[in-house]
Amino acid sequence: MQFDIIIIGSGPGGYVAAIRASQLGKKVAIVERESLGGICLNWGCIPTKALLKSAQVFEYMKHAADYGIEVKDAEPNFTNIVKRSRDVADGMSKGVQFLMKKNKITVLTGNGKLLRGKQVEVTTPEGKKEVYTAENIIIATGARSKELPNIKIDGKKIIGYREALNLPVQPKSMVVMGAGAIGVEFAYFYHTLGTKVTVVEFLEQGLVPREDADISKELAKIFKKNGIDVKAGASVEKIDTAGNGCAVTVKDRKTGKEEVIDCDIVLSAVGVTPNTENIGLEALGIKTDRGVIQVDPFYQTNVAGIYAIGDVVPGPALAHVASAEGILCVEKIAGMHVEPINYNNIPSCTYCSPEVASVGYTEEAAKAAGYTLKIGKFPFSVSGKASAAGAKQGFVKVIYDAKYGEWLGAHMIGMNVTEMIAEVVAARKLETTGHEIIKTIHPHPTMSEAIMEATAAAYDEVIHL
Repeated sequence: MQFDIIIIGSGPGGYVAAIRASQLGKKVAIVERESLGGICLNWGCIPTKALLKSAQVFEYMKHAADYGIEVKDAEPNFTNIVKRSRDVADGMSKGVQFLMKKNKITVLTGNGKLLRGKQVEVTTPEGKKEVYTAENIIIATGARSKELPNIKIDGKKIIGYREALNLPVQPKSMVVMGAGAIGVEFAYFYHTLGTKVTVVEFLEQGLVPREDADISKELAKIFKKNGIDVKAGASVEKIDTAGNGCAVTVKDRKTGKEEVIDCDIVLSAVGVTPNTENIGLEALGIKTDRGVIQVDPFYQTNVAGIYAIGDVVPGPALAHVASAEGILCVEKIAGMHVEPINYNNIPSCTYCSPEVASVGYTEEAAKAAGYTLKIGKFPFSVSGKASAAGAKQGFVKVIYDAKYGEWLGAHMIGMNVTEMIAEVVAARKLETTGHEIIKTIHPHPTMSEAIMEATAAAYDEVIHL
């Protein structure tokens, strides 16, 4: 069969690209070996947020007395919490199935592999091989949990994020390797339900090490106060799984001192590895760097007509980035005038409690880039909405260029900040200055007022601080 575009992988990059291509009048096929929606929808973004919501509801119930409400004997049912998460993911996957039919996109079930002559071989679950041809092919095969050379994921005692979403029994104790978004989200979830959690992060900055340093410090303070053990600047040297549980040897990178932590299970959250093996890249001579496919600003590889988007290309491994890349890629294929994505204006969100959200330069990066800075902070402890909601932890930090007023970055930690960050992304896209934000009337009482107040603080005009 002949198509205008074949997309290998139906995650948030692949299925979004397929829909946009169909809207542009292209005949489209999408290849998927598991469930429509890919890892994000089935084993990532969506089910994790369902788990986290259950943890947040339980946390509210534990603190109901703070709101004048008496709740007795509230207990989490781990099996039902996991079931709800799977049900949410399944419902979303069915929604993608509907969108494929609505947009007349052909779904090919099986493993996709590139062949010469702009062909894709699909091996069905029954082992049958079928070959399809397209003018353009987009690789959107995503990524999986990264394994450290000395620590292999066995799926039972040493697990990745996929197994962490679907454990049959809640562990009594857990060591989380890696303190990025995946690590801290699962640490918060399991700790809230009663698991004893230790987080080990290789980098000195500790929790969410890619965020602004002030955010990392604040989250570490909150985690430690809540009883989560955080070991920053440390490495997991080895894991002994010979006994009933795991004996984890952790080494302090400064002192060289080692300690052994006993736990039921270890979660490896040290990053992701692109799924670029066995899909025909070598046969076509497609350039890669350590498994990452090299592309131009419009996602074409070094082979004409072959494109790649999402977690298999350089850039942040985020669902919304993959979707944006997919849309841009097919619009370029369709001959539209498009501009490359500005990767310095990509929002990053972590959905532990309190939430973390950021965009643009950190303070350290802005200084390194040579900017003279105006920095403002506004704590939620003096926010009326935060006080009423019982969510006074955290703050908003904004960074402006002192010379021209350019909004260089924003970093937030607190309730609902993952919803608030879009204001900053839009404002930066529109090249909004600090003075314009100060004069933008924000509704009261809201958490979003903190953005205006932090900006006012940067310009010594803050009212409520």
